[in-house]
Amino acid sequence: MVGSPQAEDAGAPWSRAPAGRPGARGRGWLPAAWLGAGVAGLWGTRLLGMLGLLGLLAGCPANPSPSVTEAPAHDRAVIAELEQQERIGLAQPQEHVRQLLTLEAGLPPGSAERLEAVSQRAALLAQVRDRTGHEAAVETIKAWPADAPARAQVPLALMLARAQWLKANGQLGAGMRMLAGLSDLDTTHADPRMLWRATLLLGYLQGDYGEVDDAVENLLKAVGQARSMGAGWRTATAQTTLAFSYFRSQQFDHAKQIMAEALATAQIDPDPVLMYTVHTMIGIVHSQDDDTPFILQAREQALRFARDAQSRGLQALAMGNLADLELRQEHYARALDLSQRASVLAQEIHDIQTEILARHNMGIAKIGLRRLDEGKRDVLQAITMDAQREASSYTADAWLELGTYLEKVDDSAGAVDAYHRSRQLFDAVLRDETRKAVLEAQARFEDQQRQREIALLNQDNHLKAEQVRSRDLQLKLWAEVGVGVLLSGALLIVAYRRVRRTNAALAQTNESLRVQSERDPLTGLANRRHFQQDIVGRCEGGHGVRGSLFLVDIDHFKRINDQWGHAAGDTVLVAVARRLRSVLREQDLVVRWGGEEFLILVRSESTDDARLLAQRLLDQIGGVPVEHGPLAIPVTASIGFASFPMAPAGLTLEWERAVDLVDTVMYMSKAHGRNKAYGVAAMTARNPEELLALAGRMESAWHQGQVDLINLLGPQLEERA
Repeated sequence: MVGSPQAEDAGAPWSRAPAGRPGARGRGWLPAAWLGAGVAGLWGTRLLGMLGLLGLLAGCPANPSPSVTEAPAHDRAVIAELEQQERIGLAQPQEHVRQLLTLEAGLPPGSAERLEAVSQRAALLAQVRDRTGHEAAVETIKAWPADAPARAQVPLALMLARAQWLKANGQLGAGMRMLAGLSDLDTTHADPRMLWRATLLLGYLQGDYGEVDDAVENLLKAVGQARSMGAGWRTATAQTTLAFSYFRSQQFDHAKQIMAEALATAQIDPDPVLMYTVHTMIGIVHSQDDDTPFILQAREQALRFARDAQSRGLQALAMGNLADLELRQEHYARALDLSQRASVLAQEIHDIQTEILARHNMGIAKIGLRRLDEGKRDVLQAITMDAQREASSYTADAWLELGTYLEKVDDSAGAVDAYHRSRQLFDAVLRDETRKAVLEAQARFEDQQRQREIALLNQDNHLKAEQVRSRDLQLKLWAEVGVGVLLSGALLIVAYRRVRRTNAALAQTNESLRVQSERDPLTGLANRRHFQQDIVGRCEGGHGVRGSLFLVDIDHFKRINDQWGHAAGDTVLVAVARRLRSVLREQDLVVRWGGEEFLILVRSESTDDARLLAQRLLDQIGGVPVEHGPLAIPVTASIGFASFPMAPAGLTLEWERAVDLVDTVMYMSKAHGRNKAYGVAAMTARNPEELLALAGRMESAWHQGQVDLINLLGPQLEERA
């Protein structure tokens, strides 16, 4: 696990993604002063903390904003000093709290600059979790003179200070809800410095909380605010946070592009904290690459800048990130040593996020050294601490990484359980629709959607116009009724037919839009939305799913994308979809469930039929390599399946629980070597509650004879040859 550059007391962890899977966690890369006192998550998520810190507390901008250059010389000096405190204060928060107090004493009572100094001091006190000092700073803001010009800034300053305290103490959801009030404030005349910090912190918290699309929207807004202020360090800081949100959504190329821009911007006006943040995030967004020397160089540069900043917090984060790299290279003893040293530093400075990162990495290292009980205990403690902070993104990544390393040491039961828990959290945090919301392709999709909506609106307007014309015709017909009933009838028929044609065209357009919304554009298969609408009809009356359900996951799909490119990955998805369709009947439902997963529902309730179909699916998918230009890409899949009602008691489940069940046995097929299908033939349960309890411990229940599983093998290398 790595920590992000948004940490407390100058630091937080980096980001890292579990081997073989695309997600990552980062925390600790943003300056806590801006984002609050805390840092975020694990693998690729712990990075954000230090970023926020950097953006808020690094040095003065190379090109001062117009408001600075137009101010008197004394005011310009004060503004420059405040900005310097904002840029680097988090490196040594206690010292900078004292400096800010001295600065406040010389500023006019009620002035905007004095309020800014108090706001910065509240952020630093939140970072070091000094409750008494922070509450005193909040009371100072609340008691701001009513007739002071800066009084209008007090609601924003209070909201920001309280959210920073909540973040520092692990209450991410509460902090996010506090800043949700930004939309209710009149920000027209808001202090741009506080508004930028609040927007950046809100985007950071939303990303940690799993609301990635909202996070991206607010972080893009923060980038725009920074540019309008003319401060390159603010722009680089906001870009770094934005890159992490793209990385967290698995948009790796976009994240790298943003970080290249952030590095170029930071180099114009560098300082140690800012450069630490940028190099930390560069290491994170490239953590999915195979270029280990490049990642090592980025992390070593981050450690060098942390030492230049004389910050124990940043150094703890940097050591945590180096420990992550050692884990990826399976140097477990060295990773354990680095993690333990980082943990000691984190405890000394009371940095919760970095301590969580260090404890997680210590546990993973111990698992690699086959000290399983100790390692699991450390990782579960870190997960519990994240769960208490409502950091759902980090918790999901931590379970996923735990499953990956348990699989490496042949703890299949533990790996399956960890994968299943991760899957449940990912479904809640980062569904396929959320990933698409931050893809560059989303812009094109939204343009097309707007064009369709405009076309539909035009058709609707045309229909209304036709209806108006029809009514006019009718009135004229009644006026001319004395002229002749036959002529009136003929005109009425013409108008009626015109309206019918218009209505028919509109209905056809609506049906076309509905079909498009329920169809996966790449494979042509039904999508999750179509399945959810279809299954509701099949399960009416509360009878649950009836039939055989299959969940198919392409093995090592990320490796295919990394080795041959995303175009090859798309070719594989299309080919697998075609092969699945060739095995199934017209009435069978096959759905692209998300990413590299496909869901199949057939009406047959026979376990024997399901066994035969699962074997045919394995053979059809893995029998022949997929051709992509001159390449022949070998492809296999792991499958989980079950037939309902479940033998021997004839139990049925709601469709969500049925999908969870086949998801569990699909992960068992992965944990037991991939290119396999595991199916549930029978479960000794008397009611659905007992069935779900057995599903929650599938591996052990199987070994105890409470579950009867079917184990099928896919085509082997020599067979495919």
